Amino acid sequence: MTASKNIHWHAATITREDREKMNGHKSTILWFTGLSGSGKSTLAHAVEDRLYKLGARTYVLDGDNIRHGLCKDLGFSDADRTENIRRIGEVAKLFTDSGVMALTAFISPFRSDRDAVRALVEDGDFVEIYCKCDLGVCEERDVKGLYKKARAGEIPEFTGINSPYEEPLKAEIEIDTAAQSIEESVEQVINTLIARDIISAD
Repeated sequence: MTASKNIHWHAATITREDREKMNGHKSTILWFTGLSGSGKSTLAHAVEDRLYKLGARTYVLDGDNIRHGLCKDLGFSDADRTENIRRIGEVAKLFTDSGVMALTAFISPFRSDRDAVRALVEDGDFVEIYCKCDLGVCEERDVKGLYKKARAGEIPEFTGINSPYEEPLKAEIEIDTAAQSIEESVEQVINTLIARDIISAD
């Protein structure tokens, strides 16, 4: 990919701090990661619902939805997965600059890709949420039938079957989605956001 030339960053007159003050909360990236079927999207949307009721400005970037548009030209090779996450990271960064809390639900299997997104933003702006769930439980859930197809050889390079998933080593939040209820999981995320002074307890 050739880098663009003769371009310059145009500074905004309305700052992120201005927007955060108006919103009454800090902006951040809540990065939900885990195997297919681990509950990333379900939890991300449940957390957004709670944040919405608290008056927060939010948006969920979901893996399947993004591949319908922004990343529809990408496949599932290692290189394409990396580019997919790079694009999402840049979009999520724009959301934080706009004062919005971006919730992302992507398998994002490689630590280096997640770390690259973390490096895009300021310290504290990236909250990694590991939806930990045994492969067997994910396969039992398999509402999309993807694991069955992967086991049958119909989906190559499927994470957890014939492509690796690298667990986070130091996620800010780790949730056992097989053992905890969705309500308990949402509370864990919300309590962490309060503790990190991203949202108010009021």
